[in-house]
Amino acid sequence: MLAAKFATRSACHRHWVRLSSTAAAPSSYKVVVIGGGAGGLAVSSTLSKQLGKNEVAVVEPSTIHYQQPLFTFVGGGLKSFEETYRPTSEVIAPEAQWINQAAAQIDPDSNTITLADGTKVAYEYLVVAAGIELDFAGIKGLKSAIGKNGVASNYSPQYVQKTFEFLQNVREGNALFTMPATPVKCAGAPQKIAYLAEELFREKGIRDKVDVNYYTALGKIFAIDKYANAMNEVARSRDISVNLFHDLVEVDGAAKKATFKVLGSSPQAGETVTVPYEFLHVTPPMKPFDFIKNSAISNAAGFVDVDKGTLQHTKYPNIYSIGDCSSLPTSKTAAAAAAQSYVLKHNLLNQIRGTNAPAAEYNGYTSCPLVTGKNKLVLAEFSGYTGAPHETFFFDQAKEHAFSYWVTAEALPAVYWRSMLKGTWDGPGTIRKFTNPISAN
Repeated sequence: MLAAKFATRSACHRHWVRLSSTAAAPSSYKVVVIGGGAGGLAVSSTLSKQLGKNEVAVVEPSTIHYQQPLFTFVGGGLKSFEETYRPTSEVIAPEAQWINQAAAQIDPDSNTITLADGTKVAYEYLVVAAGIELDFAGIKGLKSAIGKNGVASNYSPQYVQKTFEFLQNVREGNALFTMPATPVKCAGAPQKIAYLAEELFREKGIRDKVDVNYYTALGKIFAIDKYANAMNEVARSRDISVNLFHDLVEVDGAAKKATFKVLGSSPQAGETVTVPYEFLHVTPPMKPFDFIKNSAISNAAGFVDVDKGTLQHTKYPNIYSIGDCSSLPTSKTAAAAAAQSYVLKHNLLNQIRGTNAPAAEYNGYTSCPLVTGKNKLVLAEFSGYTGAPHETFFFDQAKEHAFSYWVTAEALPAVYWRSMLKGTWDGPGTIRKFTNPISAN
């Protein structure tokens, strides 16, 4: 509701103009970008400037654009919700055509997509940047419990403000934080809020009355050993219980109970464990959107099947994909999308112009800033392809650092609005040789 009021108040005229032009939009474009999130806008902003007005269309149903990396700070009470969003009409490049609808079908053999209202839009080239779908219905009882009963999630703008509200109401009992077995965006977020909550309980003088428990369906607290070791030490030093191979399968909101299925190969595998809670932060399972999964461009898992180096589709050479909806085997983050956007734009523009320039190659770079408290953060940067750290700064980023917190909480949000969405931020690769000159990265 706040976001809707904001959009109406601050961008009414411009929003009307953009929607009016959408109604009269042409039905064919040089490039169609499905998705107006971080990756989609990073690509469409550059392409629309390079190719000219109305040569690029962005298919995006939401009238509000959220800077999702800030949701953890909102949930932890460190930033206001109002800092996280802007009207979509203000962040789409003026040279691009905004189609304010959802995509419903992709037909790569006829080079068309079908919109939610049945309209067909033709393209010469397609960029799929649709993100990933939150599946709150994938956990029994969650849809009826979330937003009340002490259940919240930083992953949704609808529920993120409930996180801090419910945390403030805790006086004693169990505070539970979950991570599902499915691929998720920002895989560090499920544990970040556990650290912020633990700090809040200490500040309120109730830490001895509250048990903080992190339940993850995975077999490690973090995928990369260097940072996993650091996070295990943070959890140990702050008496946060880490429960591996525990997948949340049911929430009983009325009784305030959470049920987990034990995964892995232990003697307990397949059993369920029910835990009472006073507060429950849920990271919902996530899945590809049906219009991708049910199309010819998806792989067996439902993601857009692209070459992990060039981001070009493995079967259809005029299709590319970026970010959470792609098959790229790396952590799904905004930082990854920034690095991918450079590769995609370079390769697609070369193809459009018929140049023989060498293809750019994505190396799997991604980043997960693991906030552990006010002015403390472990800045994980690595290749999801190799597992090797790719740290931007000269100090050991696996250690909690106030500078890392400032970069994440203050510098990067400004870069996001002012540069990434405008297509001029490709990640820290270009500055790393100055900020970490002796690194082997």
